Parts: sequence; C-alpha cells; structure tokens
Amino acid sequence: MSIMDLQLGFDLLVAALVGLAVGLEREWSGHASGPDARFAGLRTFALLGAIGGFGGWFQRSGQPVIAACLIGGAILFIVIAYASTMRRHGTTADGTTEVAAMLVIAMGAAAGSGHRTIASAAGSLVVVLLAKKSALQDLLQRIDAAELRATLQFAVLALVVLPLLPSGAYGPFSAFHPRQLWTVVLLFSGLNFAGYIARRLIGETRGLGITGLLGGLVSSTAVTLNFARRSKLEPSLAIPLAFGVSAACTVLVPRVIVMATVLQPSLLAELLPLLAPALVAGIGLLVVAYWRERETRPIEQTIIEGSQSTLSQPFNARQNPLALGTSIKMAVAFQIVLFLIAWVDEAAGNPGVLASAALLGLTDVDALTLSMSRLADDATQLHVAALAIAIGVIANSLLKTVLVLVLGGARFRVRAATAIMVLAAVTALALWWQW
Repeated sequence: MSIMDLQLGFDLLVAALVGLAVGLEREWSGHASGPDARFAGLRTFALLGAIGGFGGWFQRSGQPVIAACLIGGAILFIVIAYASTMRRHGTTADGTTEVAAMLVIAMGAAAGSGHRTIASAAGSLVVVLLAKKSALQDLLQRIDAAELRATLQFAVLALVVLPLLPSGAYGPFSAFHPRQLWTVVLLFSGLNFAGYIARRLIGETRGLGITGLLGGLVSSTAVTLNFARRSKLEPSLAIPLAFGVSAACTVLVPRVIVMATVLQPSLLAELLPLLAPALVAGIGLLVVAYWRERETRPIEQTIIEGSQSTLSQPFNARQNPLALGTSIKMAVAFQIVLFLIAWVDEAAGNPGVLASAALLGLTDVDALTLSMSRLADDATQLHVAALAIAIGVIANSLLKTVLVLVLGGARFRVRAATAIMVLAAVTALALWWQW
C-alpha cells in the first residue's frame, strides 16, 4: 500500500469518526429516539461524515462534479428529512440535528481534502456545543443586556477599529503611536469588564483581587491607574482595590523574570538576587492582607428561585461595563506622559544605560526588559542589564506610588502606597547589595 493510500485512509477515517462523535452525542442526548426523534443517529452521522470525506477526496483528485453530486445529494437528503419531520404532528421546531449533520458533511469534506486537524478540532467544538446545551442556556439567562452590549462593543473595538489604525510613529518626538494607544484603551476597557464580571461572580473583595492579579500580567501601571481613580468614585471598595493593586505589582516581578529568562536565559542568575526578595515580600503582603480581611464576605448573594439562579446586584453597576469614556481619558493621560518623557529624553540626552532604564521603566517595563535582554547578548553586560531592569522596576514603582497618592481615595492611598513602597524599598536594598 502506498503512502498516498495510507493518507487517504486516515483522511476518510477521520471524516467518519467526526460524524460518529456527533452521532454519539445525538444518540446520548435522546434526539435520535422517541416520539420527537430526528432523522439521524449514530450510524447515519458516521456515513454522512464518510460521504463528506469522499467528496473532499474527489475534489482534491480533480473530480469536482462527482464531489458536488455527493455533497449536494447528502445536503438535499438532510433538507428533505427535516421537512418530513416538521410535518409530523406535535414535532418541536428544532433544526439543531440537521444543522449538525450539514456541519458533519463539511468537516468530512475538510478531512477528505487533507485537513484532518481542522476537521478534528471543529468536530470536537461541535460536540461540546451540542452536549453543553443546558449550560449555555443557563449562561444566556444570566447575561443581561448591558453585558451583551459591552461584549459586542469590545469585539468591534478590538477586531474592527484596531486593525484599521496605523502602526507607525507620528507627532512630536515620534511619540504618538495610534495603534499602541488604542491598545491601551482596549486594555483599560478589558480591565473594567473583567472587574465587572468578577464582581458579579465572586463578590467585590475577591473579584477585584483577581482582576488586579490578572491585570498585572499585562500592565500593573494600568491596574494602578484604573483602581486609583475608582477608589475615589467608590470609597467603599478602597480595601479590595488596594489589594488588587498589591497583587498587580507583585505579579509584575515574576512576569519580568520569566520574560527576561525566555529572551536571555543567562540573565536569570543575575536577576534573581535583585528581584526575588521583592517577590517574597509581595507574596507576604498579600497573605497578610488576605488573612486580615478573611472574614469579608462578597456583597452579591446568590438567589435561587426554582431551577433558576440569578445574581442580585446591590452594588452600583455601571451602565456600560467597559467604561469606555473613562478608558479613553486614561489613554489620553497616558499619551501625555509619553510626550513628556520623550521631551525630557530629547533635552537631557542619553547619559547612560542605567539613566535610560529609569526613564523607560516609568511607563514600560516590558520594553525595558526587551532592550536589556538584547544588551545581555554581550556576556560582559549581563550585570549591567540586570541592574538596569531592577532600576526600571523601582522607577515604575515610584510612578505608581505617585498615581496612587494623586488619584486615590484616602483609605486606598494608605494601603496601596505602603505596599508599592515596600516592594520598591526591598528591590532598592537588593540593588544596593548587588551593586
């Protein structure tokens, strides 16, 4: 048997197995039996998948007419079967099984054309969607209009607006990057939306802590700026917001270590003595804060009425979970800071790597880590590169402290600023020790 025959055999096998998996789910869910039974079960779905597989193979072999007849005939059979089923008295108007059958033919054709991986992945997704009908319906009942509208808006902003923006640098000092700036808007909006969902699901205290932790994986500065402003608008959330900032600033440390190690593995030995103490201190602060607030209960309470579960919302929910207007204002402020930094750098020059690290670390620790990892390609510069990253982390902590003190509420300022300054002080001590 030739290799081509083996490949064809595997293609047709995958096509049939995809149909078999979908048919198995239809049998298991009861749609292939009983008074409201649909037209297809386990064997029929497997055969439809095989027909699609042969159709794909004929198309690949240069026989499009035969392929069209096979696939078109199978689809026509499904349409006729659906029409016949709908004529039966008392039959529920549901076309899920028939649509799934058409998808099986399409996935079989993909497998027969040699795209087995795509067919397998699509088949797995279809089976999951069919099997999780109740869970999806329950989720739909729990999503309100504001959340659905916010999801659609975010999709448009990320998938339509962002690709249309130019990626180049414009304006004074080439400091205006439209696409990067809109990415900041998306980041702020995403954080707002994540916080909204987390608050609804697991309560104010835990929700904001998790939001800060996840947001710190992207930008701890963005989390700090966002939470500081919210602490004035919602003073009752000062403590959980401060906890979220502490989590974001703590997770910045392992993020930098991992990024630098991936880009330049030899940097790990130099960075650990500088940043590991801050990581230990940050984890300690989070543990102490969580222990002190362990009796805090989520504000939201689950209300069970019959078979439906909904979430009450005694907190002041936003009309738009994205808070798009606020996100744009924050991005504008962020851009102004970038212009100022570019002006200072242009006026003062570049006196050295360490001074540049302090300047760059104010707003973009990731860019600093990337540039220092490139510098560390020279083995003699490993220590300097590690020192520069640590200086950038300290500078970034100082900027976040200023944001907290200027924008935050009274209770928030005390807790958040203390946590950030502890991390900065520990890093500064490690830097002094390793200098």
